[in-house]
Amino acid sequence: MFSLQYLVSKPVEEGLMKLDMGPLGHGPGLGPRVVEVKSLTRWSQTPPAHGGLLADYSGELPAHKHCPFPYNPTLNHKVVLWNGDISELSLDAIVHSTNESMSERTPHSDRIHQRAGRGLRDEIINEVIECRTGGVRVTQGHNLPARFIIHTVGPKYNIKYQTAAENSLHMCYRNVLQKAKELNLQSLGLCVINSVRRNYPPDRGAHIALRTLRRHLELPSYSQLDAVVLAVDNVDLSIYEVLLPLYFPRSSAEEAQSRWLLPADIGGSLGEPVLPDRQIRIIDNPHHAFTVDRCVGCGGSVHSGSCSDVYVDVRGGEAVSVSEHIGEHAFSQMQGDLDQQRLLGERPTADIELVRQIQSKERYERLLRRARTEDLSEVSGIGCLYQSGVDRFGRPVIVFVGKWFRFKEIDLDKALLYLIYLLDPLVKSDYVIAYFHTLTSTANYPSFQWLKEVYNILPYKYKKNLKACYVVHPTFWTKMMTWWFTTFMAPAIKHKVHSLPGVEYLYEIMSRDDLEIPAFITEHDMTVQVARKEASPRNSSARS
Repeated sequence: MFSLQYLVSKPVEEGLMKLDMGPLGHGPGLGPRVVEVKSLTRWSQTPPAHGGLLADYSGELPAHKHCPFPYNPTLNHKVVLWNGDISELSLDAIVHSTNESMSERTPHSDRIHQRAGRGLRDEIINEVIECRTGGVRVTQGHNLPARFIIHTVGPKYNIKYQTAAENSLHMCYRNVLQKAKELNLQSLGLCVINSVRRNYPPDRGAHIALRTLRRHLELPSYSQLDAVVLAVDNVDLSIYEVLLPLYFPRSSAEEAQSRWLLPADIGGSLGEPVLPDRQIRIIDNPHHAFTVDRCVGCGGSVHSGSCSDVYVDVRGGEAVSVSEHIGEHAFSQMQGDLDQQRLLGERPTADIELVRQIQSKERYERLLRRARTEDLSEVSGIGCLYQSGVDRFGRPVIVFVGKWFRFKEIDLDKALLYLIYLLDPLVKSDYVIAYFHTLTSTANYPSFQWLKEVYNILPYKYKKNLKACYVVHPTFWTKMMTWWFTTFMAPAIKHKVHSLPGVEYLYEIMSRDDLEIPAFITEHDMTVQVARKEASPRNSSARS
């Protein structure tokens, strides 16, 4: 069955696509909202939220000697971070993340299909049919404000096949961008292709998306692409707010600090995952492999066999010893299965590990004995850490008030003892932490070194039985530091940390009557709620 769009002439078709038509064909202004690119704030126009100041990394060495993604205002002006419905964007094309049969039912897919109308469904059934993982298929936008829809299928994530999943996700973003270049598009709405429904860690997916986008925008062949709108939902917004400055720094200060915050693995020239131990160099002409007749080290003849070293051209014409070159690779060192080592991590022998566990347990028990006998009223009187009822699953809720934790003024040894004294009887079963970052200042920020020491001292039951850590009223700085700490120092609890913009979100997990918090937090929360409602795009359009 043909849709109306195929029966009208091209000028009429283009006119229909520009109209804000409702689902029943109502006139302009009566249908769904349309968001123009020119109304969105470019990344280059968004000031750094933290003033460009670096935290004290307490001697931590940067992961990169030089920033691999330097400050570039031109590229920053091409990027938009937008929290909203991608089907509302008036662009040349938007990206639709779906399954291989293109029949996935998610809020993202449902909004696109509902607004595009029956024409999209007919085109998929009659012409497109399917799309493989990592591939792309293009359809018309039909009733959407966008001219085209680029469909792609993200991978399922399994730790055993992590490399395959990362490669597939990279190919999704790469093929989408290449298709945008082939169609000569000037604007693109890019959704988050990786999905927690397929077990893909959202932060890992964001790294691949941003570095792939950055590397492609750096190429001259993508200069026609003027705007890439990163359309994210509430779940991914905080992640992209933290990671976007690392790949698209807005100042020299952000460029400098990204050397610490970027992971060591930043992918290849196009953002693709790279495994150094599996790289193979293919030379154009095997007859040109041996480039010297005599050893540059001992002077012996290579062909006569008087020199055991053979020099090959593997570094752009430079003579390099085979023994030296092979020695750089893992297989020459008689190592075991590299995939298994990567999966299990570089672990010491069983005996050394047992000794460490015993030492760690003894240290904790000594601290616990001190916590039960020493006078800790100096810390307990501050009131920054206490239990406040239970959540809806009966798990105790530990409240931490950041504003009252004056890191530079209190005795940190006693603070650790009080933490152990309060939590030890509670962490034997499941528990939850609610951290309030409300109105904190730099005087409330503990150093990474102290946090790392505390995390290492606390035994396994603290991490295992922690079911969730909610950060209420987080700032950009808090999100960035939380991500950095849980990525490099506390990965075991990374998936348990959640940012909440307001206190009301806590009431979904616990009764309002069970949550006891200082009055300044509730007063500030009311102010934030009012500001949030006034800043709502729909409210703004209604007032105008």
